Amino acid sequence: MTKNIMIVGVGGQGTLLASRILGNAVIGAGLDVKVSEVHGMSQRGGSVVTYVKYGEKVQSPIVDKGCADIILAFEQLEAYRALPYLKEDGRMIVNNQKINPMPVITGAAEYPEGICEKLAEACDLTVVDAAALAAEAGSIKAVNVVLIGVMATSTDIPYEDWIATIRSTVPPKFVEMNVKAFDLGYHLKG
Repeated sequence: MTKNIMIVGVGGQGTLLASRILGNAVIGAGLDVKVSEVHGMSQRGGSVVTYVKYGEKVQSPIVDKGCADIILAFEQLEAYRALPYLKEDGRMIVNNQKINPMPVITGAAEYPEGICEKLAEACDLTVVDAAALAAEAGSIKAVNVVLIGVMATSTDIPYEDWIATIRSTVPPKFVEMNVKAFDLGYHLKG
């Protein structure tokens, strides 16, 4: 059975490393994986979307609307934008962070209120204070790995395989911090 995952966020949040960890874990589990990354001015804080499909045999990486099993969102507004892609019984994992897009920064628009409440009404939602957990692990930059840890509980990939993937994917000097970040997300209660 094919699993469809979308990772959404803003440039600079580590979504690409998250997709690399996910892809490597899937390969390590002996499954076929296709990954497609879409960057919208990502270096200037624009949207970044990564589609990850895996299973026995995968033809295309693109996830159509209404087909994502999991949406992993690094930012609230990006989560809200991605909602139409979530399947009816899908799971959305959202970092509680808010990053103002350019129209909000320039005063042309306001950041929408109550996004998490609206998402909770629409889907199976897990909201995570990933920044606090990342700081506990040793660096705010580990938000991405905290979120991967939360998401990993919704996959069939064994815990040990995730840890081995982190050890082989991140630079050696950051391995222990990222393992701790993953553990904090993986064992999150709630």
